[in-house]
Amino acid sequence: MILEIASIEILAHKHDEFEGAIKFAVETVLSTAKGFNSFQLQHGIENPNMYTLLIHWETLEDHTVGFREGPLYPLWRSHIEAFFAGKPEVFHWSQVFAIKA
Repeated sequence: MILEIASIEILAHKHDEFEGAIKFAVETVLSTAKGFNSFQLQHGIENPNMYTLLIHWETLEDHTVGFREGPLYPLWRSHIEAFFAGKPEVFHWSQVFAIKA
């Protein structure tokens, strides 16, 4: 399992619109992608214009090739890109270990 972490600065005063648009985009586009496992949206406290997307994929290639190079990616971006104040920063992570309470 691969974790994609994307940090995005959103235009001020567009938070509610962005949250609605990304929820719609996840439910209608992202969730249909091969290898998609889960999605979580985090909102910055210290910097309220920052959002972090946590997306679990089965494999790195499911995201970087299947999704990013396929027909779903432009559709996904078309729902959310208008709210971006800058270019998203995206990194991929593999879990080393986890501990639950």
